[in-house]
Amino acid sequence: MPKILIVDDEPHIRILLEQTLEELEDEGVDFFVAENGEDALEIIREEKPQLVFLDVMMPKMNGFEVCRIVKQELELKEVYIIMLTAKGQEFDKIKGVESGADTYMTKPFNPDDLLEKAREILGI
Repeated sequence: MPKILIVDDEPHIRILLEQTLEELEDEGVDFFVAENGEDALEIIREEKPQLVFLDVMMPKMNGFEVCRIVKQELELKEVYIIMLTAKGQEFDKIKGVESGADTYMTKPFNPDDLLEKAREILGI
């Protein structure tokens, strides 16, 4: 069963992401949610989601660090990480790619694009 993890410290962004992706529940996708990087890492270790929507600026541990640990230390290359951030500068995109992010999307994002990307990654 495919799994998606949504990680963002802002409740309204988490809700928007859940609402955008909720139709995937009908196709058997399980959802997990985390408010910070530490909780996200714990869920990733336990659940091994196929797709993670990961905010950059968060308390306890930022998204770049979470991504680096997942991809380099835990070597979970099969976990597809989409960095979601308000930081759209080229420097930030490079930092995201260097930390191991598979895709880097800036906020505000188009919900339809997000859903389409999730379907593509999960093969739905």
